[in-house]
Amino acid sequence: MSEAASPARPSWRRVLRRAGLPAPLERWLRRRLPRRLFPRSILIIVLPMLVLQSVVAFVFLDRHWENMTWRLSEGTAQAIAAIVVLLERSPPERRGDILAIANEKLFTSARFTGDATLPERKPQPIFDLLDRALSRQIRREVDRPFWVDTARSGRFVEVRVETAVGILSVITRRSDTYASNSHITLVWMAGTSLVLIAVAVLFLKGQVRPIQELAAAAERFGRGRPVGRLRPHGAIEVRQAASAFLEMKHRIERQIEQRTAMLAGVSHDLRTMLTRFRLELVLLDDSEATAALSADVDQMQAMLEDYLQFARTDADEPADAVAIADLVEDAVRGVPADVTVPPGLTASVRPTATRRLIANLVTNAAAHARAVAVTARRSSGWLIVEVEDDGPGIPEAEREAVFQPFYRLDTARNQDVAGTGLGLTIARDIARRQGGDITLGDSPLGGLLASVRLPL
Repeated sequence: MSEAASPARPSWRRVLRRAGLPAPLERWLRRRLPRRLFPRSILIIVLPMLVLQSVVAFVFLDRHWENMTWRLSEGTAQAIAAIVVLLERSPPERRGDILAIANEKLFTSARFTGDATLPERKPQPIFDLLDRALSRQIRREVDRPFWVDTARSGRFVEVRVETAVGILSVITRRSDTYASNSHITLVWMAGTSLVLIAVAVLFLKGQVRPIQELAAAAERFGRGRPVGRLRPHGAIEVRQAASAFLEMKHRIERQIEQRTAMLAGVSHDLRTMLTRFRLELVLLDDSEATAALSADVDQMQAMLEDYLQFARTDADEPADAVAIADLVEDAVRGVPADVTVPPGLTASVRPTATRRLIANLVTNAAAHARAVAVTARRSSGWLIVEVEDDGPGIPEAEREAVFQPFYRLDTARNQDVAGTGLGLTIARDIARRQGGDITLGDSPLGGLLASVRLPL
């Protein structure tokens, strides 16, 4: 891995673009929509449920509530109209019986107030459906001056009608004129929705957890750390992905083991042959040819040491929390370098491999420069180690190519006789096997800046 895996860019951009939304609204939504799988899944479940319930509440419940209120108000108005007609057409001695029947069968209270006129009419509430519905129905059914008080109390409504025989006051229950139980349906809808959302959250957690475990295992493997026990479970597709990852992991580990064993075996055999060459050269007379052969043998010996070092970067060294100051001091030992490391800076890295990484960069810088500076710091969850020098640097077009094995520049820093072209390759290999990377840039000292980034 060239660097630590970063979350994939969300696909909301494509979805919102297809929706044809205005650009400002699209950007606003894109910034606020979740990027993780679990919140997205919850959003996919909750949003349709909220939209559905909103439509049901607005279209069905609203119409139901309004229609029921109109029907109940109509029934109340018709009952009042019937009592008014009976009172006006009956002799005075029968009016008491009519009021008694009204009190017993129709209303909570029905009586003559004894007032000469109706009370002053109160302003009609703008948003009071009951006041509007009841007033309209009384105006249509009774067709007499009236006064309505829907705010008399929370449970009752009073209606006064000016009849030919006096002011009739009727008090009835609010529930007889108003659909007051609609909120129960809303409570049931909200409660059921909460239960369904809770069940969906628990179910989604079980479905998302295997994906999170797989992502965590892949991240640990990419950083060269033990994956631990990963058991494929969950949905069939998630199990297939986990099984494919484990099989890929085993193939990569076998390939690394074979590569390490091959390089180590070849290097060991060649070292044995070089030892024979040295013995044979000792038995020969001193001459220019002998000296040249001896120099070639020394160069081959150095190359083999680099090969073995390259093979050892694949060793399964466990990560450990180490003091970065001590690690850097060990890496630059024997090389004049200006070291700047904050006290107490620690990181979980492979100690031996990371020490070799820094040593390779420092040695490479010291071979082509007079001044070398090494700094280390913590930045946003990463350990940053920078090696700077005042040498000739590397052209920008060649900065990626120098990390290739055995690559040597025709001019500038890598043209040394003893070099093998594996120093930077080994350094980047070590960094990437820990989930980091190395980048090259321009140094403030005038030479090359090698920046190492390792996850903390």
